[in-house]
Amino acid sequence: MKLVSFSAADGKIRPGYLLEATSEVADLSSSFSDTLAVISSAARPATPAAKLPLADVKLHAPLANPPRIFCIGLNYRDHAIESKMELPKFPVVFFKMVPSIIASGENIVLPSITQEPDYEAEFAVVLGKGGYRIPAYSAMDHVYGYTVLNDVSARDIQFSTSQWSLSKSLPTFCPLGPAIVTADEIADPHALDIQLSIDGEVLQHSNTRELIFRIPELIEYISSITELLPGDIISTGTPAGVGLGRTPKRWLKAGETVTVSIEGLGQIVNPVIAG
Repeated sequence: MKLVSFSAADGKIRPGYLLEATSEVADLSSSFSDTLAVISSAARPATPAAKLPLADVKLHAPLANPPRIFCIGLNYRDHAIESKMELPKFPVVFFKMVPSIIASGENIVLPSITQEPDYEAEFAVVLGKGGYRIPAYSAMDHVYGYTVLNDVSARDIQFSTSQWSLSKSLPTFCPLGPAIVTADEIADPHALDIQLSIDGEVLQHSNTRELIFRIPELIEYISSITELLPGDIISTGTPAGVGLGRTPKRWLKAGETVTVSIEGLGQIVNPVIAG
């Protein structure tokens, strides 16, 4: 199932899922208030009677109100090397704040406070079942599904302090979507092609098999410290090729269009404008 948030002519945002064979969206709003309610429910939603043509709806970020967005730094070996940082012995965890979420198709806005905006293609995990001190061997039972995330980062703000979260949380700095693909549709989440391009030029291209800390390890580690909640997002890190690691450094610029795609999950496409 591909869970989405969408709106129709009345503008009301509601939960649904894609029926790709018929190019329709099944409306779940008679049973669920939003996609977080769907994710938190133990029951898989039945196909509702109300269906709308995909061409007649607008897709929004599939989960606009996750409890938290946990991000993992330096979780691809090649990215740690290009960043000139030691390989981590434990997951490097920081947060993106929820108001930074936007949908595919919406603008990434570059404010004047940063002169070094960067891009980061990431594979994101959405938790369906929370828990505290979850062992790695059962961690995948807590996964609802997966989605695509661009961890847009203000590098000059990031490295002005040891704390990263504010530099990752500027408005529009978390493109997310286009859907949350349920775990049963992805045979092996650690074997997915991941790619980022700007105006057609491929700048990042890797595979989730290159993750240093994989999903079970991340869930075990984070839940050993704080209780995980349904709807929490864990964004697993970015591979090599970010602007920070290039010579010369390559920052996002107004007028460009960024595309992040992950095998089986679709792609998000976001124009970049000045703010």
